Amino acid sequence: MQGTLTRRRFGQAVLAFAALATVPLRVFARNKEAFEAVKSDDALKVLFGDKPLTETDSFEFKVPDIAEDGSIVPVTVSTDMEGVQSIALLVDANPNPLSARFHFMPGAVPEFKTRIKMGESSDVRAVIETADALYVATKNVKVTLGGCGG
Repeated sequence: MQGTLTRRRFGQAVLAFAALATVPLRVFARNKEAFEAVKSDDALKVLFGDKPLTETDSFEFKVPDIAEDGSIVPVTVSTDMEGVQSIALLVDANPNPLSARFHFMPGAVPEFKTRIKMGESSDVRAVIETADALYVATKNVKVTLGGCGG
């Protein structure tokens, strides 16, 4: 009897894993063209269409001025703006500039910490999307040791 329960639970776990394994494919497929873009402007157009970007420094965007290792550049973004739907990170000089895009459910706290790869010194942009506007902050990061294939 004990062996049957173990096999049943194993079977359920395998089915659950198989169902969850398909989720990332659907999530990434939605932004595939943006992640494959070779220019920041092209990635932004795919993600947000023709919405104008408003330069701002009204949200917290932390990225080091000098990154000693381009393969692990820490980034922190947080804001108290209302109605944030997503935040995207772009590294202009990378072969594929869109590094990440985070979506937020209504009522969620729009903040995250992550690490990105940078192949060379570049501007890094954080783009916050709300229902009616796009806000962008830009910081220049000098990379002293290569990250993306360098």
